[in-house]
Amino acid sequence: MDFSACNLFIDGAKVAGLGDAFDVINPATEQPLASGNTASVEQLNQAVDAARRAFQTWRQTTDADRTTLLHKIADAIEANADELARIVVQEQGKPLFLAQGEVGGAVAWTRYNADLAIPVKVIEDSEHKRIEAQRKPLGVVASITPWNWPLMIAIWHIIPALRSGNTVVCKPSGLTPLSTLRLIELINDVLPAGVVNMVTGEREIGEAISLHPGIDKVIFTGSTPTGQNIMANAASNLKRLTLELGGNDAAIVLPGTDVDAVAEGIFQTSFLNMGQTCAALKRLYVHESLHDALCERLASLAKEQVLDNGLNEGVTFGPVQNARQLQVVSELVEDAKAQGARILSGGEPLQREGYFYPPTIVTEVSNGVRLVDEEQFGPALPVIRYRDLDDAVQMANDCSYGLGGSVWGPDPAAAEAVARRLECGTVWINGHAEVLPHAPFGGCKLSGLGVEFGVEGLLEYTQLQIINSNR
Repeated sequence: MDFSACNLFIDGAKVAGLGDAFDVINPATEQPLASGNTASVEQLNQAVDAARRAFQTWRQTTDADRTTLLHKIADAIEANADELARIVVQEQGKPLFLAQGEVGGAVAWTRYNADLAIPVKVIEDSEHKRIEAQRKPLGVVASITPWNWPLMIAIWHIIPALRSGNTVVCKPSGLTPLSTLRLIELINDVLPAGVVNMVTGEREIGEAISLHPGIDKVIFTGSTPTGQNIMANAASNLKRLTLELGGNDAAIVLPGTDVDAVAEGIFQTSFLNMGQTCAALKRLYVHESLHDALCERLASLAKEQVLDNGLNEGVTFGPVQNARQLQVVSELVEDAKAQGARILSGGEPLQREGYFYPPTIVTEVSNGVRLVDEEQFGPALPVIRYRDLDDAVQMANDCSYGLGGSVWGPDPAAAEAVARRLECGTVWINGHAEVLPHAPFGGCKLSGLGVEFGVEGLLEYTQLQIINSNR
């Protein structure tokens, strides 16, 4: 892909943005990958108009035709997998193996949604009456995606929208627009012009999307404050919303747990994508009988990681994606140090080019310390010692977020009993951060509204219509 400029995609064609200039920075080198201009509000209007025109035809396509076309999109992603993975590494920072997994996941998610059936529910079928609950597409769906999983989350938003008969205007993060742009090119090689469009921009374009009368639904993955702003603006035309927002996922390790059996799983799900995952494990509550041994094992795993540019061979841990997020992580760890925390590994940025922060294990902290109370969204894990299980559950629930949580222990029944007490949308047992195309996923509290994935997630892109027929 030519990185010389970053463009928009409107009505089947690449166009240059007419808004503010911006650079896409490689977080491993701090050097620009591409430069371009964001969309103007007028160009957003053009993209919405194109999507509305295309909707009149796209909504009439059959389920079989949509299934065939979505599988062709999956074929195109698969055929360009290496290129897409390398773009992701360069704009986002993750190691190549993880980017390859992201592309593979995008293919699998596309194929799963391609084959999903939209159900028709028969409410009554009697001698004199038949009542059916049918599902219709909403119209134009706007997708706003973040910088942590730029390709995968675009797929999560766009493909169900297409499967249910909607058209799309997507706005990727300005930090990581390149993989989305390439994805939209591939999609437009398969679908009619205007069905999927892309604009870039930050606050001005985001506000215009959430206020736009021609947009029928917004699906957003990102911060809670931005989600709240979208929700307020969406009231202008009662847009449908799916909001997957912040998380500060807690995990509880029960007494009697085999430390060696769970340490690797806890480490990997805490530091997945350098900790930059909404549903990563972010607070770890460990029974006092296991605390020191588990901390030692986690610190050992942290020190084994190879930090470098994700395109280099043998790298297991990449940089934080941007300078601002690096500063957030640094400030939270420094605050914990000031509160008496012990740093068992890492603890400060690497003095080299790139936004590198090593995986950091922090102990001798508890609720009330910022690193525990706030979502760090980066490579620092606070480990909190507990004695009484009820106290651990209370501390885990003492949070305004409710995305995910987990319980680790040798007795599945005992672990499930604790899991049912956690206030979050998904609870994993002896695992964490596993999202699957067939399992609905969404948060409670300030972690979001609505669900994604599975049939339940697909139906969020539709309007229920009751057909009441008298015979």
